[in-house]
Amino acid sequence: MSSVKQFPQSHLLLAALVALLLTSYLLASPDTHEQDRFTTELVLERLEPTLTEPVSATAPTGPPTHTHTETVRAGDSLAAIFKRLDIPARELQAVLDSGTTAQRLKRIHPGHQLTLITLADAAAGEPTLQSLSYATGALERLVFKREGDVFVARHIERQPDRVMAYKTSTIESSLFLASQQIGLNDDIAVRLARIFQWDIDFVLDIRQGDQFHLLYEELYLDEEFIGFGEILAAEFVNRGKAYRAIRYTDGNGDSNYFTPDGRSMRKAFLRAPVQFSRISSNFNLRRLHPIRKRVIPHRGIDYAAPAGTPILAAGDGKVISATRNSASGNFVVIQHGQQFQTKYLHLSKFGRGVRAGKRVQQGQIIGYVGSTGLATGPHLHYEFLVNGIYKNPRTVSLPEAKPIRAKERARFELHAAPLLALLDNYKQQVELAVR
Repeated sequence: MSSVKQFPQSHLLLAALVALLLTSYLLASPDTHEQDRFTTELVLERLEPTLTEPVSATAPTGPPTHTHTETVRAGDSLAAIFKRLDIPARELQAVLDSGTTAQRLKRIHPGHQLTLITLADAAAGEPTLQSLSYATGALERLVFKREGDVFVARHIERQPDRVMAYKTSTIESSLFLASQQIGLNDDIAVRLARIFQWDIDFVLDIRQGDQFHLLYEELYLDEEFIGFGEILAAEFVNRGKAYRAIRYTDGNGDSNYFTPDGRSMRKAFLRAPVQFSRISSNFNLRRLHPIRKRVIPHRGIDYAAPAGTPILAAGDGKVISATRNSASGNFVVIQHGQQFQTKYLHLSKFGRGVRAGKRVQQGQIIGYVGSTGLATGPHLHYEFLVNGIYKNPRTVSLPEAKPIRAKERARFELHAAPLLALLDNYKQQVELAVR
C-alpha cells in the first residue's frame, strides 16, 4: 500500500540535520541574498495602506466607479470582454499602447481573472476605463492604471513560502496512482519520472513493490497551500536497485540533477522515446510477424500508445532520413556520432522541421505515434543500433554520464551531504514505524 508518514520534528538528530542543511544552503547557494530559514518570502511589491484626509459629509463626490470582475472563458479575447461590458474599444487600444507588458494581453487564457474599474462619463455617455488587472494566478498580476490620457503598466509578482516536506510511497499498479494516494499530483509524478528517465524505462521496468522517497518543496501563500515546488532530492527503488538524485544549482544559476557521487542524471540517451505507454512487442529475433505470419526478427521494441502521442529523440544527433515506405510507414533515422543510430517507425506525421540533414536535440519531438505501414494499430517501433548492430534498447549499455565540473565539486558535496542524510533519516523513521 502507498503510505504517507509524518514524524515529530523535535528529534535531536533531525534538528542537527536541518541545521546542517541550512548551513549548506547559506554557503552553497549562488544567490547572495540573506537566507535565515527554509521558509522564506520575497514580496516584490507590497501594497501599503495610505492615510487620507477625512472627507466632509457634504463634500462633493465624483462620478461613480464600477468594478467588473471577469473570469476568462474559452474563446475569449480582451476585445470580446470589453464589448460584453460596454467599454469603448478606444480604451482597450489605450491599454495595448502602454508598452511591451501589454503584449501579454493579446493572448489571455481561460480561468484567469480580469478586474476592470470604469468611471461613468456623463459627457461622453460612455464609461472610461480607470484600471485593468489581469491575474495569471496567485503569484502574478499585470496592472494597467490610467494616468491622464495614457496607461502605465506594472508587473507584480509574489514569491511563496517554500517549506521542505518528505513523502514516500510503494507502487501497486502505477506511478500516478501511487503519487495520488499520498497527496501528490500528476505533475510531480511526471517530474519524478523525468529525473530518472535515463536509468529507468517507466514503461517496461516499473514493478509492483517499487518505492520512491521524495524531499520536495510545498508552496504557501498567506499560509495557504498553493502547489508544489522543486524536487530537492529523490530515491527510486526499482526491482530492488536504488537510484538517487540531488537537485543542484551551480555558480552560473543552472539547476540539474546529479547522483550522490556527482554524475549528471542526464545521459546521452533516454531509455524510452515515449512516456507512459505500454509495450506491445519486445525485442525478439525469433518473433512470428503478426501480419506476414512468418518468423521475422523483431529488432526493436513496440510501444503501444494513442495515435498522436509525441515521440522524442532519444539523444542529440543528425536526422539522416525522414521519409516513408510501404513496410515502415513514416519513419525517422537519427545518427548519434559515429557509433550509435536510432530508428522510429510507423509515425502518423513528422515533428516540425524534422527532415534529413537537420540536427535534433535529446527530448525534441521528432514525430507522433501512428499506424502507417505494416502496423496492426497505433504504436512506435523503436530500434537502437551500435556500430550497425541491432541491440535491445531496454538492456543496451549506454555511455556514462559526465561528472560535475571540478570547480563545482566541493560546493556540490557540501550541498548534497545534508540532503542525503535527511533523506536517510526519514527513511529510517519509516522503517521503524512499520515494524
